[in-house]
Amino acid sequence: MISINSIKNKILIFAILATVIPSTGLGLLSFWQNETLLADNVTHQLRTLAVDASRELEYWLEARTVEVRTLSTSNTVINGLSHQSESSSSNNSSQTSQALPHYLRLVQEKLSPLLQLAVLNPNGKIVASSGTLPAPVILPNPWPQTAATDGVIIDTPHWNQDHNTTTLTLAVPVLSLDNEILGALIAVVDLDTILPSLKYAAKLSPGHILLLDLAGNPLLSTHNQETQFKPVARQVLQRLRTEEGKPITFDGHLQNTVLGLAVIPQTLPIMVVVERDRAEIYEAWSSFRNLFLTLMGVLTLLVGAVAWRMGRSIVTPLEQLTGAADRIAAGDLTLQLPVARRDELGHLTQVFNQMTGNLRSSHQEFKAASLTLQKQNKLLETLSITDSLTGLYNRKKLDDILSDQLARFKRNQRPFTVLMLDIDHFKALNDNYGHLAGDLVLESVARTLSNSIRNIDFAARYGGEEFVIVLPETALSAARDMAERILIQVRDASYQFNDQLIAVTLSIGVANSHVGDESADAVLARADRMLYEAKRAGRNRVHCTD
Repeated sequence: MISINSIKNKILIFAILATVIPSTGLGLLSFWQNETLLADNVTHQLRTLAVDASRELEYWLEARTVEVRTLSTSNTVINGLSHQSESSSSNNSSQTSQALPHYLRLVQEKLSPLLQLAVLNPNGKIVASSGTLPAPVILPNPWPQTAATDGVIIDTPHWNQDHNTTTLTLAVPVLSLDNEILGALIAVVDLDTILPSLKYAAKLSPGHILLLDLAGNPLLSTHNQETQFKPVARQVLQRLRTEEGKPITFDGHLQNTVLGLAVIPQTLPIMVVVERDRAEIYEAWSSFRNLFLTLMGVLTLLVGAVAWRMGRSIVTPLEQLTGAADRIAAGDLTLQLPVARRDELGHLTQVFNQMTGNLRSSHQEFKAASLTLQKQNKLLETLSITDSLTGLYNRKKLDDILSDQLARFKRNQRPFTVLMLDIDHFKALNDNYGHLAGDLVLESVARTLSNSIRNIDFAARYGGEEFVIVLPETALSAARDMAERILIQVRDASYQFNDQLIAVTLSIGVANSHVGDESADAVLARADRMLYEAKRAGRNRVHCTD
């Protein structure tokens, strides 16, 4: 019969529990963290891909708009519309009617994304075309205010049966030299020409890109399969619109379960959907989970066998260890631990009762010495970074703060602003009232600065009567407002020394970080120049860089 009081069996049980419980807990925690990290990583990749695809679409549309708008400003197009609106001779009219279509065909052949070009008069009647338009075009009436600078999409991207591709129709107004609308230039643009750019974006970030019209019908896809894509279900389309930019799980266009999200570009009536196969995402995670369970089972068996062997090897030497412990314990100790066990550990408890007193005494002495040392170290650290008179940061700490802010600015392009403050006529104040009064004013101004800034800001004594305030992630206008408030607070404060009221004002220079700054000294130099300008302008004022 196995006895639970046996040390060998207790070692065995403890070893198994110590292996299974932490391994299971850490394994579950690891799987949860890995799943969370995996989801966050996939979400980041999908959002990046969606943003890249949306940006490619906007660049593509901008390029097409520039092409069409450039064509609309050509003399051939403008003269062609001008001759149509004027009473010209038949020969000139005939020459214009022949030259304009020929010109449009030549341009269309050179610009591959343009499938067809047409020039319309203000009433929407075709004046000239590189071919027959598949459907009548209804021009905007009136034109949008941005039509003079932006292209106007006058139909939703759709599958064009005549051209056997997905197209959209782009219209731009044709303006005379007097900026009067003579008509419009219509371009049927092949949307498939954006596909190489979308495929390149999909290579850089895992996932597939699908372009849908706003009704959920597929237009383009980076999938290599020649599969007929089905339209998006209405419920899925509604979720993609409602939760724009957030990943959701839904049935993909290839009848598989995918994780995807959607964004809608501002310049196109198109929904960009990016997706990844869900089974592919979690395949490695599932394999790792199964491997972990297998390894944990094998490890438990191995630890059990080793613990059983160790138990046998420990019990015999343990009796010798207790005898040695009797000889080591020689102190006069009064603390007694209850001894309720009758095994070898019970005898060890009696021995260690004698050792505990000495150990506790040594521990208390060490703890007291350690606490004293910590307090001294903390005091030394505080003294090394603060000014002894004002309690603000000293010049050395200020240099570290400015270097850190400049590094963050170069890394994240988050600007910071520096305020350089100087107490006006401080030398005269010392001469008239004494250095004790000057120290009082310095301390009072330092308290005002500390109470005026945010928790994320830094105030330091730059030297003598000069102070510097560093405002992280603060625009120049907000910094100037803060400087004005500080100026008023210092000026309105009461400074009394030996029953005498002392008037104190500040001159403040404000400067922010620039892209070309190589060191923090450049920002300080600009703030110092602004401080000099404030003094030269009469003091008691704030001067700020543009």
